[in-house]
Amino acid sequence: MFTKMLLLIALIAVVTIVTLSYLMYYFLFQSAIRSELDIQQTAVERVERHVNQKYENVQLYVNDLYRNSSLGIDTSYFLMNSFNEYMAKRMNRIAGGGQSTSDSVVAYFKQKLDDDPDIENIMLYSAEKQYVYVYKQGSMTRLYQANATYSYIPDVMAMDTQSVTLPNLWVRKLAGDANLPLFSIRSPINDMATYKNLGQLLILYRTEALDAIMNSGDDSFKGSVMVMSGDGRVMYDSSGKYYGQKYPYADKLITPKETVTLDEESYITTAAHNQAGYLVVGITPKRVISESFHGLQSTIIISALLCIVIAVSIPSLMIVNYSKRTDNIIRFMRKVEKGEFVARMQDTKEDQLGQIAGSFNEMLDELSRYIDKVYKAEINQKNAELSALQARINPHFLYNTLEVIRMRALSQGAQDVGDMIYSLSMLFKNIVQHKSHYTLKDELEACRLYLELFRIRYKDKYIYKMHCDEHIKQVPMIKMSLQPLIENYIVHGLRSDEDDNWLTINASEKNGEISIEIKDNGKGIDPGELEEIKSRLEMAESSGESFGLRSVHERLKLTYGNSYGMDIESEPGKGTTVTINFPAAEGKMNNDV
Repeated sequence: MFTKMLLLIALIAVVTIVTLSYLMYYFLFQSAIRSELDIQQTAVERVERHVNQKYENVQLYVNDLYRNSSLGIDTSYFLMNSFNEYMAKRMNRIAGGGQSTSDSVVAYFKQKLDDDPDIENIMLYSAEKQYVYVYKQGSMTRLYQANATYSYIPDVMAMDTQSVTLPNLWVRKLAGDANLPLFSIRSPINDMATYKNLGQLLILYRTEALDAIMNSGDDSFKGSVMVMSGDGRVMYDSSGKYYGQKYPYADKLITPKETVTLDEESYITTAAHNQAGYLVVGITPKRVISESFHGLQSTIIISALLCIVIAVSIPSLMIVNYSKRTDNIIRFMRKVEKGEFVARMQDTKEDQLGQIAGSFNEMLDELSRYIDKVYKAEINQKNAELSALQARINPHFLYNTLEVIRMRALSQGAQDVGDMIYSLSMLFKNIVQHKSHYTLKDELEACRLYLELFRIRYKDKYIYKMHCDEHIKQVPMIKMSLQPLIENYIVHGLRSDEDDNWLTINASEKNGEISIEIKDNGKGIDPGELEEIKSRLEMAESSGESFGLRSVHERLKLTYGNSYGMDIESEPGKGTTVTINFPAAEGKMNNDV
């Protein structure tokens, strides 16, 4: 038995500890994943906001050309004429005092270059004259001819329709930035009057600012962030692996899930800008998160093993000890079976086995004394049986005696005495008889006998009325639950000097509950005394004043629950009303009460 207990305890301990350890690791791992995804989401949002800000800046630059009419006219002239013609016209206007440098498109974009250190190049391309005017950070502006006969620039400008994309190789070579990590934002420039395309504004931004944004968070991001153009080319890769290439898994990012198999299974977060046509993707491999938890995993495993050792070894030591002591008790009992009543167990511990040993020693002492007194015990048993027989005979003898007295009274013409004796006899019989099924009808009959007895005694100084709905007469009821209430009226409430005393008993049923109202026109109870009686009803005394009322009230609560019981209302000089309530369902009554 102890071996089975030990194996069961060991099995329960191992299963419990392993399960708890797994759940702990699982929830911590899931928490780490959620935390990492939150960090990933934050990083993606920061990068997306930065690129979007640059895109909106470019749109704002072009809108400024349209909103400022003099600047817009200057821009149109710049893009529709040769650079020499434009500069000649500008010099003439400045010399004539017609315009200042504030409405010059050349000065405007030079100022934008100075204001934004993230800009590497600003390019103004003239579709009419096929030249490119290039601003370079930290260098002088340059003018490049881009005739289609000896340059690919016109073709590049005509083919590139995406707003945010990777800079074309020919454009990078033209600006002298072929090796710098850049991304470009393009916007067409149209004539304000004819809406004819005059050229393009192309701004090349450094990706160094995105690296700074990636490292600016409070939490370390374990994955990487990429910015891709609409055709799947990588404009920025924080890991530096795919920059300038077409991303091989771009098709898996169209309808992304939380995890996607790329180079390896990874958690991803995306943020797309539909108008600009770029996509920001955050990628964190599952492997990276799992590796960060190797230390915690080892700690949980070691802790689980240690807990298993402790949880198994301590009960094992206790069970082995109990097993040895139990074997000693069994061996001693077998000696007693063979008749050795002199020996005693030597187990002084106060636990259960020690108590068993002590109780067994006391049993042996008691057994020895019992052997000496066995004959006396048999005599006492016979006496008890005789007393029980007499107790059964006495009530029968009393009924017969009362009946003889009643007949003697009737023969002498004492009709009232005979009626009183009959009521007393039947009342006593009702009280002492044992019935397996005591009903409301039985209790009301006992009350009637009691009231009839005192009606004769007080020579018709009071009357009583009883009413009970027929369908509830067979409802089970606690014995002697109404008689003490009526006795209380006879003893304390009856006005013996008056002949208009009355008492009514009404039993009815409503919503599955029996309500019995006992109402009289007796002396009544003072308010202070009534409060004291109500408070005594809740006390647990077994004797003293209000014992009968308290007994009824307590038995109702014990049998049916605290929501049932007795209520008393009284007014001095006008009478008292006592109401008791209990459920009508037979199943709710405790048959042992």
